[in-house]
Amino acid sequence: MQDLERHYTNRSNWIRAAVLGANDGILSISAIAVGVAAATSNESTLLLATLSGLVAGALSMAAGEYVSVSSQSDIEAADLAREKRELEEMPEVEEYELAKIYMSRGLDEALARQVARQMHEHDALEAHARDELGINEITSANPLQAAFASALSFLIGGAFPIVIALLAPQNWLVPLEYLTTLSILAAMGAFSARLGGSPIGKAVGRITLWGTLTMGLSAAVGTLLPTDVLF
Repeated sequence: MQDLERHYTNRSNWIRAAVLGANDGILSISAIAVGVAAATSNESTLLLATLSGLVAGALSMAAGEYVSVSSQSDIEAADLAREKRELEEMPEVEEYELAKIYMSRGLDEALARQVARQMHEHDALEAHARDELGINEITSANPLQAAFASALSFLIGGAFPIVIALLAPQNWLVPLEYLTTLSILAAMGAFSARLGGSPIGKAVGRITLWGTLTMGLSAAVGTLLPTDVLF
């Protein structure tokens, strides 16, 4: 039978990490380029700042995602271990707890108890992980996947503003960085929204607003700070 429904939950982990990495990559490196370009016309300084930001940002994103998602994974593992121990020590209590969950979702007590009994006979730990703890194979944490997706997408996203910084004339650098970055951010927002099945306009508006604020403040810092002290 053909599957008539399309669901996107199984993509949520890597989509979140990849979108965050790409968004942070292009926005962070563009902000660095705009800020430095507003302060000095020295191309070597601009290139050094953006490349350093690219490497540091990718490693930081990877480390941050790995640590964050590993913490989530540790919590899930601890919850599962505790649930397994409780199932061994007091299976009847745990079975009734599962039945109460089903009752809260609309089943009458007799049917809820019957379902809980069958779930316990099939795989009690899996049933409690899914229905009591909200853990399943689709949404469970994967630290390495999140770290890799975030770092790679940061590098790809951050490469665009560096290419612009290398090719654009100095007097056009800031507006080109701004317009190109906003265009890419808007396209990314639309793509991720379509991939995730969410409203496109809302995603594009949100990412464009924050991109404008970020680059505007970075340009202001580069313009206002005394360049004779910095360079």
